[in-house]
Amino acid sequence: MSELKTLIEQMEHKRKEREWYHIGFGLFAGVLVLGGLSVLVPGVWPQKEVVPVAPLPTAFDNIELSAQAAIVYDLITGEVLYEKNAQAQLPLASLTKLLTLYVAVDALSLKTPIPMTAQAIASEGDNGFIAGEMFTLEDLAKLALVGSSNDAAAAIAEAAAEARHATNGTALLAGAAAALGLSQTYALNGTGLDENDALSGAYGSAHDIAILAGEFLKRAPDIAKASLSASVTATSRNGFSYTLQNTNPEALSIPGLLLSKTGYTDLAGGNLAVVFDAGIAHPIAIVVLGSTKDDRFLDVNTLVRATAAQFAGLTLD
Repeated sequence: MSELKTLIEQMEHKRKEREWYHIGFGLFAGVLVLGGLSVLVPGVWPQKEVVPVAPLPTAFDNIELSAQAAIVYDLITGEVLYEKNAQAQLPLASLTKLLTLYVAVDALSLKTPIPMTAQAIASEGDNGFIAGEMFTLEDLAKLALVGSSNDAAAAIAEAAAEARHATNGTALLAGAAAALGLSQTYALNGTGLDENDALSGAYGSAHDIAILAGEFLKRAPDIAKASLSASVTATSRNGFSYTLQNTNPEALSIPGLLLSKTGYTDLAGGNLAVVFDAGIAHPIAIVVLGSTKDDRFLDVNTLVRATAAQFAGLTLD
């Protein structure tokens, strides 16, 4: 009997041990659950205050521009290094010619002969062309890009529309803008000239133009290269030569410049788009819209300096 009593006492002792084990485990599990809830539900468990970390200084801090909108866009990574109202839809003026030329080099070969029509000559800014003269697309494109010739751009737009059997140049430009994903961009003509006192010839954003500039540079690098020159000369098949000065007098002072295009109308103010190499084969697009005729060059130079400093790991005072 004594052995049986001892065995019963031992079994009872083990049963109580198991009960205390389950109670202890339950309490421990409850603590874990409450701890988990404290992460998911603020206020359930005391939270440690998170101190925000200030962003690191960049070369673009405290930049001041006259432009209403601007962007510094990395064409390799797609990163926006700096922006000011970069999605705002503003008048483009002659930056529209980048879209016209992009469409043309897609529709025609560089050696395609293009006539200078009376309608094209009627565009504002007559450069002395004679109706019926024939030029290659390459020569007219350089006049339109470097000298911002409205006559040349209008003739190119007409030829591109005819080659694509488009009802008009506007539809062709709209199709190209859509294909490139330029959601803020549309053009009413191929030059960017104001339609009237209240309506610009084209509208777009700084972000859109940065993308367009990069795509045009890839599509027509030889034409883009002409914008690095102080002037450009084109000779018609009729034997007449025309020389136009670069509308960007600062072009030669930008290191690593790959492309430049100016724009100015009463409605747009001063616009400027450039692409330059910030490193080894690392093109950066800079666009300013809605500046003044003179300050657009200062704005771009400020952003070029800041970009160079940013790539060098420096900040500007």
